[in-house]
Amino acid sequence: MTTTRRDFLKATALVGGGLTLGVSLPGAVSVSQAAGTLHTPNAWVHIADDNTITLISARSEMGQGVYTSMPMLIAEELGVDLRKIKVEIAPVGEVYTNALLGGQLTGGSTSVRDGWEKLRVAGAQVRTMLVAAAAQKWNVDAATLTAGDGKVTGPGGRKATYGELADAASKLPVPKDVVLKDPKDFKIIGKPTKRLDTPRKVNGTAVFGIDVKLPGMVYASLEQCPVIGGKVVSFDASKAKTMPGVIDVVQIRDGVAVVADSYWRAKKAREAVTVAWDEGAGAAIDNASMMDGIRNAKDAPTPIKKTGDADAAMKSAARTMQAEYWSPLLAHATMEPQNFTADFNAKDGKCLVIGPAQFQQGTQGNVAAAVGLKPEDVTVQTTFLGGGFGRRLEYDFAVQAAQISKAVGKPVKLLWSREDDTTHDFYRPMAFHRMAAGLDAAGKPVALTFQLTSQSVTQRAFGLPKGALDPFMAEAAVVGYDIPNMTQELIEHDSGLRVGYWRSVSHALNAFANESFIDELAAAAGKDPYQYRLAMLDKQPRFANVLKIAATKAGWGKPLAKGRSRGIALMEGYDTYMAQVAEISVKDNEITVHKMWVAADLGRMVNPDTVEAQIESSIAFGLSSVLGSEITLDKGRVQQTNFHDYPVIRMSQMPRIDVTLVKSTEKPGGIGEPATALVGPAVANALFAATGKRVRKIPLSPDNIKSA
Repeated sequence: MTTTRRDFLKATALVGGGLTLGVSLPGAVSVSQAAGTLHTPNAWVHIADDNTITLISARSEMGQGVYTSMPMLIAEELGVDLRKIKVEIAPVGEVYTNALLGGQLTGGSTSVRDGWEKLRVAGAQVRTMLVAAAAQKWNVDAATLTAGDGKVTGPGGRKATYGELADAASKLPVPKDVVLKDPKDFKIIGKPTKRLDTPRKVNGTAVFGIDVKLPGMVYASLEQCPVIGGKVVSFDASKAKTMPGVIDVVQIRDGVAVVADSYWRAKKAREAVTVAWDEGAGAAIDNASMMDGIRNAKDAPTPIKKTGDADAAMKSAARTMQAEYWSPLLAHATMEPQNFTADFNAKDGKCLVIGPAQFQQGTQGNVAAAVGLKPEDVTVQTTFLGGGFGRRLEYDFAVQAAQISKAVGKPVKLLWSREDDTTHDFYRPMAFHRMAAGLDAAGKPVALTFQLTSQSVTQRAFGLPKGALDPFMAEAAVVGYDIPNMTQELIEHDSGLRVGYWRSVSHALNAFANESFIDELAAAAGKDPYQYRLAMLDKQPRFANVLKIAATKAGWGKPLAKGRSRGIALMEGYDTYMAQVAEISVKDNEITVHKMWVAADLGRMVNPDTVEAQIESSIAFGLSSVLGSEITLDKGRVQQTNFHDYPVIRMSQMPRIDVTLVKSTEKPGGIGEPATALVGPAVANALFAATGKRVRKIPLSPDNIKSA
């Protein structure tokens, strides 16, 4: 049943006493809840008799700080010390649906945007119920009571802790209307706050997927076809079975797994297994054929947006320009390789899977299907994630672990090597942009056309009908500049390789093309690229503001040190407005990025400290792809295997970063991804300023610079 804005579930008591509360707000789904269960909508606040407060987080912690920002929202309304709130990850349930994404998943820079209202309401509801319980206990008017610092205070100095009131409060109806704090009274939200999960990560008690241990657990290493999608024809494991510690060798859907009493023994024995493969259609894929297919795609374009009449304006323009841009396949390269632990219990008909998941429902449903169980018989426990970036929205490794556990009848930890991870990813799609513009006599654009040809991740992942607009391909396709005639469209072309969502998704693809092309127009008009952009933002104050801030902070227009050049770029993504300036130098066609300036307007912020950290990490992630990361294929085989040939930037390559956060009362925007998208055009535009070469192909590697 889809609930309305003011529908709330009744409170129930956990075994042993205490107050638990579920909250249902827009986009949430209400289900019946049994006392003591965790199947509640979107947020769960538990106050135990000992005054311990626990938030069950519906979002996975993968470094982005939700184990701090989510409790901050609750603590603000409850009036409690943030450090006294414990955080646990939610089980699988429709009630934990992310209203912005339509499933129980973490991604799209949505955690704060989705939780901004619902978690504050949860805290306010609990506070109101505790006050009502105290009023009944003391037989006084609730209006005479105050709640804060973990207790309710009344006339004459009467006091009761939340824990002392929790049991009585749990028997009261959940209020349908609660008063939220006025933002001017915030004491926690908006204040720089140290992360709650840092101590656990420092002292080693934080459990990542790679740390999981179960009684009787064994280890698995999986040999998969070198061509993604290939299948086992036959295998010989006779030698492997004689090696120390080997327990079994089993075939599953995706390959041949060696199971041993340690990971290293499993991995070494796996090297002794010989497998004959049916490589399938994927063996015909290589980069050249993919690029030819994309460039010559005959698929019908899907409209994104049309403003005015770009074709007519182009014909009457004083000058027209065209350009083509390429973005490569990319891997996610999470620091923690893919892994999952599974315990299939044939006797009970249940399966437990534990590991780093961004999409709990997808993990549960696909594991269940793979091992022949109902979804409700599969329990998913989510650990900390050693990086996600969209890779752990997939569940292939969880399914594999469950299949291996079922085959050997033991709890199994499956651990991929770095080579497995790099060669068997769900890659960011290759993208091709055709851009065109018409300029008037003064060089100002009167028309702009944008066409993206790429693969639809949403078609692959969720079965989006062919021809339907994939919103995750259209991100940042429409620029914020005042150009009277514009057409944006995309062509969804399947290149045959499995693809996945990658941090900033299509923002990085589309911003690279749009902001590089705007720079080209400025150069053709003989205009300063900053002033050229600013002149088209009279109707976009938030855009104009961040652009001015970034340029001013970077000293735009002032003399630079010898050999230095700067580039600028602008974008809105995830309801966040951002501008970046990159300062670089170039030697022997190799770029050194010395400093980045970032101005970001993301509306109200929960934790500015985390916001700044996310911007910095996004730039590091984006720079890796800009300066050298690239996935290439030959005969269906991914050519890169580890960080030696799929490089991520080193500490010595990391630029200084200057971040300015705009104070705003607008609704919260997302911050985990937009900075990643802007790095490419900012550095590419700086490269043009430095060399006069317009490199229209990422990465901005020495080879691509040389051939431009």
